[in-house]
Amino acid sequence: MEKIVFNGEIIERSKVKVDIEDRGYQFGDGIYEVIRVYNGQLFTKKEHINRLYESAEKISLSIPYDKNEFLQTLEELVAINELGTGIIYLQLTRGTFQRQHGFPSSEITPTYVAYTREMPIPQSLMDEGVKGLLVEDIRWLRCDIKSLNLLGNIMAKQKAAEAGCYEAIQHRGKEITEGSSSNVFIVKDQCLITRPATNLILNGITRQVILRLCENNGISYREEVFTINDLLEADEVFISSTTSEVMPIVQVNDHAIQSGIPGPVTRKLQQLFKQEIEKK
Repeated sequence: MEKIVFNGEIIERSKVKVDIEDRGYQFGDGIYEVIRVYNGQLFTKKEHINRLYESAEKISLSIPYDKNEFLQTLEELVAINELGTGIIYLQLTRGTFQRQHGFPSSEITPTYVAYTREMPIPQSLMDEGVKGLLVEDIRWLRCDIKSLNLLGNIMAKQKAAEAGCYEAIQHRGKEITEGSSSNVFIVKDQCLITRPATNLILNGITRQVILRLCENNGISYREEVFTINDLLEADEVFISSTTSEVMPIVQVNDHAIQSGIPGPVTRKLQQLFKQEIEKK
């Protein structure tokens, strides 16, 4: 039987019940993280847990567990479920209380759930590259919070899927923000460019790893705003996320990015990222 974490305890999934007045269910009042697992090991686990606590602080949600407790339980869950390559999904909501828009006046206990799922590395897609679709960014203005409120994201992702594309590349006016579930990078004249981590994007953990790899391996990069036109005229385009790693974008809408094959900087970063995984 599959085991999950429910309020800090590892139990059978079939035994879990969440109240209909849980604020995550009614308001999306909560936060989440997705952690990659390679060969049974949690990749960038501390960075993900740190970001979880940062998101919690931004929405005034008090987490009743310390970081070491989190990691210990998640590692135990991976071992019990014998997960090799996949993900851990974890979320916390503000908890259960009679429905009202404002925060409950009395203290309530957050609801904490985590589970594992097998998920292979998308190697063939990373080798060949994928298509992206430009979509107007209609989300709220606190995209730096890894919130359960993902309706804008999934609407964008659905538009991309209906167009036969892997990812929606979102923009506010002429400025590119990020993918529906990823960060966006362009390469121009051997320099990597990505939007600064402000309230308009999520500071992805994979994004952070990529920038660190650039610093350590002499790859020049800049964090600055770029436009739709910059994207279409770039030498290379790729996205990054926990599950997509370093994913080349070889076509946007009907426009091929240069020759329509992944470029050398993207390839180099894929190689460096693979080496980073193998270190763990």
